[in-house]
Amino acid sequence: MFDFLLRPLRRRFGRDKEYYAVIDDMFGFMPHNIELYKLALIHKSASVQLEDGSHINNERLEFLGDAVIESITSDFLFIEFPEHDEGFMTQLRSKIVSRQSLNRIASEIGLDKHVISHAAGNSTQKHIYGDAFEAMIGAIYLDQGYDFANRLLINDIFGRYLSIDDVMMSETDFKSRLIEWCQKNHLAIEFRTGHDTAALSSHPVFHSTVYIGGIAAGHGTGDSKKQAEQNAAFSVSQNSTATITDESSAAMLDRIDRLAN
Repeated sequence: MFDFLLRPLRRRFGRDKEYYAVIDDMFGFMPHNIELYKLALIHKSASVQLEDGSHINNERLEFLGDAVIESITSDFLFIEFPEHDEGFMTQLRSKIVSRQSLNRIASEIGLDKHVISHAAGNSTQKHIYGDAFEAMIGAIYLDQGYDFANRLLINDIFGRYLSIDDVMMSETDFKSRLIEWCQKNHLAIEFRTGHDTAALSSHPVFHSTVYIGGIAAGHGTGDSKKQAEQNAAFSVSQNSTATITDESSAAMLDRIDRLAN
């Protein structure tokens, strides 16, 4: 009853009416504490400086939302796949909560249109929307509670924007796959990763080169050591799916042989 009365009032009147409308349109409910959601939209590149000199942005909410999403996803997979082991569920969870997956969901629900950011033209740009989605889930958890966040994420967001079958068919852990392939083919593999000292501290940049049999076979850049190494591993396969089949294995061996000569 109260929600029915408050929804049109909050969407049409008051200084935060735009924010109430955004949350209602994306998630279908009226927040209690709109300030949490406003904060969730502020990327660290657009941090607001307070009188005491401190800066506020969505990083703390992102940290919390990351843990909430992982917990809810773990619970979902435990129920959904009763016959599968821990390894299967861990791998599937990592794909669901990956930056690529969360970025796509953020764009599909329209969150990307409302993030406040000054991070144009740098390597972290592609992660901003996934980070904001995590921050938004953190805000929902604090504002509405775990059970509400659970139902919203599983029934509404995952239900509409996530295909488990497609996720199971995708490959995101390129580094592990490449290491397995090297072990199978008795090839030494090494990732040499370093931090770009010229990059801003607020926007770290890492560069990684993967060596296979002592030969530089791929390069990658990212805003974390892990991401740079994943991108370097992906570059080795040089195909859109990064699925290592017998045919692609032979092609990679030929490529490494050519690099060595």
